[in-house]
Amino acid sequence: MSPVIPPSQPAADDQRPAPLDPVESADLAAASDPMAEDWSADAATPSPAKPVVAIVGRPNVGKSTLVNRLLGRRQAVVQDTPGVTRDRVSYDAVWSGREFTVLDTGGWTMADQGLAGQITEQAELAVAAADAIVFVVDAQVGATDQDEAVVKVLRRSRKPVVLAANKVDGVHWESEAAGLWNLGLGEPYPVSALHGRGSGDLLDVILQVLPTAPPEQFDQVDGPRRIAIVGKPNVGKSSLLNRLAGSSRSVVDDVAGTTVDPVDELVELEGQIYRLIDTAGIRRRVKEASGQEYYAWLRTQSAVERAEVCLVVIDANQPVSEQDLRVLSMVVEAGRALVVVYNKWDLTDEERRHYLEREVERDLGHIAWAPRVNLSALTGRNVNRLETAIETALEGWGTRVSTGRLNAFLGRVTAAHPHPVRGGKQPRILFGSQVQNCPPSFVLFTTGELDPPYQRFLARRLREDFGFEGSPIQVEVRPRVKRPR
Repeated sequence: MSPVIPPSQPAADDQRPAPLDPVESADLAAASDPMAEDWSADAATPSPAKPVVAIVGRPNVGKSTLVNRLLGRRQAVVQDTPGVTRDRVSYDAVWSGREFTVLDTGGWTMADQGLAGQITEQAELAVAAADAIVFVVDAQVGATDQDEAVVKVLRRSRKPVVLAANKVDGVHWESEAAGLWNLGLGEPYPVSALHGRGSGDLLDVILQVLPTAPPEQFDQVDGPRRIAIVGKPNVGKSSLLNRLAGSSRSVVDDVAGTTVDPVDELVELEGQIYRLIDTAGIRRRVKEASGQEYYAWLRTQSAVERAEVCLVVIDANQPVSEQDLRVLSMVVEAGRALVVVYNKWDLTDEERRHYLEREVERDLGHIAWAPRVNLSALTGRNVNRLETAIETALEGWGTRVSTGRLNAFLGRVTAAHPHPVRGGKQPRILFGSQVQNCPPSFVLFTTGELDPPYQRFLARRLREDFGFEGSPIQVEVRPRVKRPR
C-alpha cells in the first residue's frame, strides 16, 4: 500500500483516524486548501528543481543513520547520543536515475525554549520547505506521546508522509512495526538504517510520493561560488551565516560546538548568489578526540576542500590564538582564497583595537595579502563589506599570467637580484610557467635548487607585479637533472 496524505485537520485524541486512500486523501487536501499543489499535475510536468524530502522524528531514532543509508555514503555525523544533529542539513541523493534533496533534521521535541526549542524550529522549517516527509519512529520502542504530537503537526502541513519504522533488525521486530498503524499515517515501512534492511523499498516509496524528479545529470554545471565559514569554536560563524541569510538558518547558542554538520545556504549579496557553508569549530588536538567532534572535524576539512573562498572568523575581542593560526594555515595549505573576518567588533574598545593591530602585524604578517573585514554579525555592522572582499579574493585566486609576461618578469628580477652562490655555483632560472590558477601555481625550471628564502622573495615580487590579492601562491622548483656521460 502506498503512503497517504493525511487529512488537513487533526483527529481528536480519543479517536484514531482511519487510513485514507491515496487518491481520496489528495482530493481532500486539495479541497481543504485551494493553494494546495496538484500532485498528479506535477507528475505530468517534470519539475526543473530537485524535489525535497525531509527526515523528521524525535531524538535518537536513527534519522542521521537513515540519511546516510539513503545517500549510500557516510555524510551525516552519527553517534549513539541524542541531540547530535541540530541544524537542518541538505544532501544531494540519487535513486533509480532520479535526483532529489534529503533534509536531515534534529530531534523533534515539544520544547519551545533554549537549544532544544531552536532545534525543533529548524525541523518545522524543514517540513515547510519539503515536498514530502519521512517520519522516522523507533519500532523497538513503539509510538510515544512525542510521536503522536509530531503526527498532529505533520497532518496540518498537508504534505505526503511516509512512515518509516526504524530499527527493525530482524523478522521478530516486524510485528512491533505493524503496531505503528495506530498513528494513522498509513502503512509503516520496516527498515534497518544500520544494516540497510528495507532501505531500497523505502526509496521506491519516496520517489512515488515526490514530484517528478529531474533525471540524473552527469555533466558538471558551474553553480554559485562556494564560500566556507571556518574558525575555532564560538567565534560567531553561525551568527554570521544567519546575518547574511537574513533568517535563522543555523542554530546559535553560547555553548561552544553547537554546529556539528556543515550547513549549506544560498545567499544573495549585492545581487550575486553565493553558496555559504557553515562549519563546525575546529578544536585543538581534535585528531585525538573521539565521536562527533572527530567526525565534525572531518566534515569541516571536506567543506574547506570543496570551497573556493574561506572566511576565517576570528574573535576580535580576544587575542589571536595559536588555534586561529592553525586554521589559517589549513586554509592556505588547501590552496583556497582567504578572507580574514574579525567578528564581535562591537565589543572592542580603543585599547583592544590598538593591541589587535599590533597582533596582526606580529602574527599575521605572512598573510598580509588576505583582505580583512572588521564586522559584527550580531548588529550587522560592516557586513556589507564582505561581498567586495570575497570578489577581490576570487579575482586574485583566478588570475592567470601569460608565459611571455612571466618570463620577462623573471628576467628582470633575477638580473636585479640574482640567487646567492652556494657551493661555488649559482643556480639560475631557465624558464617559468603558470601551470594552473585557482590557486595560482608556478613551475620554475632551474639549474639547481633554490633556497626557500629566495622562493618567498619571488612569490612576494609576483604579488607586487601581478596582484593575486586574497590568494595563496604555490611555487614549484624543478632543477635540471644532469645526464651521465
